[in-house]
Amino acid sequence: MKSTDTYNDIKEVNLAYLMLAQNMVRSDREEAVFRLGISEEIVDILERLTPGQVLKMAASDMLLCSFRFEDSLLLDLLANHERDRGVGHIHAAILAASKPVETVV
Repeated sequence: MKSTDTYNDIKEVNLAYLMLAQNMVRSDREEAVFRLGISEEIVDILERLTPGQVLKMAASDMLLCSFRFEDSLLLDLLANHERDRGVGHIHAAILAASKPVETVV
């Protein structure tokens, strides 16, 4: 894969993420904070972005979203394909909810 393909893929992911995040924030703010793992400050910024600003941000060759989890237990719970998968996902949601949200520095 060429680097230009990678950059184009990143831009597509950025646009999809920003549009999804903005839609989530506008439909249910509290759920967006929980599901996206972002702070109220970032929610305020996302809510105010114009379509032009969303396109400008998405054009970055830096990935704007990030994984919320950094520990192997949470990854294992989410990737578990055994019969009690629902229980694992509930446990993972509880662990994710206890993690601090991302903030603007």
